[in-house]
Amino acid sequence: MRRGRRLGVDVGDVRIGVALSDPDGLIATPVETVARGRGDLARLRELVVEHEVLEVVLGLPRSLSGGEGPAAAKARTFADTLVGAVAGTGASLRLCDERLSTVSAENVLRQQGRKGKKRRAVVDQAAAVVILQNALDTERATGRPPGEVVTLPDQGPDRDPSSDQGES
Repeated sequence: MRRGRRLGVDVGDVRIGVALSDPDGLIATPVETVARGRGDLARLRELVVEHEVLEVVLGLPRSLSGGEGPAAAKARTFADTLVGAVAGTGASLRLCDERLSTVSAENVLRQQGRKGKKRRAVVDQAAAVVILQNALDTERATGRPPGEVVTLPDQGPDRDPSSDQGES
């Protein structure tokens, strides 16, 4: 298991749930809900820098059959933007399967007795916790980072930006 904090992100049309792991990558905890829109990428970058994040884990909503629909396309588009926002921080970005994360989060909150507006206010954070905890558990079980790496458009997944020699 790689050492370092991970930031879990559950992106929606209105809100972005954020969770954070401990430095050993054992447990995910809720951090905050970021309003989607102006300033959301800057806030996520601030959290990455503030917590010295090794990796951002963004949920990729797939269907139960594993296919990708419009929600997955939106998540991929957001990932392409977010990878640019966190560039230069040292954090990598991965898309990880988030099937049923919101359903699981809703069930946990319902069991805790949270209702209506109170539950809606934190469900995105709870979903981010589910996404991140699943990624942490998967890496611990397999010894490999989960999901797929997202890179800047001019970088392939195997390209090392530190090897650039600054051609003239």
